Amino acid sequence: MNSISVRALLVRGMLAGLVAGAFALAAAYFLGESRVDAAIALEEAHSHDHGGGEELVSRTMQSTAGLATGVLVFGVAIGGIAALVFCYALGRIGRFGPRATAALIAFGALLTVYVVPFLKYPANPPAVGNPDTIGRRTTLFFLMVALSVLLAVAAVIFGKRLALRLGNWNASIAASAAYVLVIGFAYAFLPSFNEVGKDFPASLLWEFRLATLAVQATLWTTFGLVFGYLTERLLVPKTNRVTAGGGTASRAAAAAG
Repeated sequence: MNSISVRALLVRGMLAGLVAGAFALAAAYFLGESRVDAAIALEEAHSHDHGGGEELVSRTMQSTAGLATGVLVFGVAIGGIAALVFCYALGRIGRFGPRATAALIAFGALLTVYVVPFLKYPANPPAVGNPDTIGRRTTLFFLMVALSVLLAVAAVIFGKRLALRLGNWNASIAASAAYVLVIGFAYAFLPSFNEVGKDFPASLLWEFRLATLAVQATLWTTFGLVFGYLTERLLVPKTNRVTAGGGTASRAAAAAG
């Protein structure tokens, strides 16, 4: 790809990330904020005797402008990064067009960046977790993200090399199995944390974690669809898109004749 195409794809990736962030913001507000409020209420009910200082940022500001800023900025950032990954991956991971490549990148990002680390270190609402271990838990979570992403890249490279001898299908199965095996070792050897209080409702914890998963799924699904559409319009000639759409061009020409 030349520099003009990379620049154009980067802009489209950031735009798609912004759109995806808007959808994720709606999911976070309607699915997650009520669970956060319920967890905060439980936390305050158990710590009322300790008193508390004045809030630097109100809860209303956190759940509106603060949430919007964080999610939208995150969406634009991951959109730009995913666009650069797309520039490298297009044509190198198989005979996939722009839309299919964008969908594969979005699915791979959801799986490696969030789902795999989430299964080891799931998100916790307020009132869950020991404040003394938050630094360690955060470090281990990002370590799990880094391991997952690097192992996924290694699995793709490994699969491409095996494909010359085993074929694409068998190579994909072998590379996926190797990824799962090494991730399983990471799950087994990295420390775990069980800091959920006995009086914290299990249903609230489960709903909060499902909500965070839904937000990420919304973000990456929307990004894959929007970015795939934008990249196809940029990279695939219009005549090819029309012809691929079921012979529309030929039917139009016949009608005109």
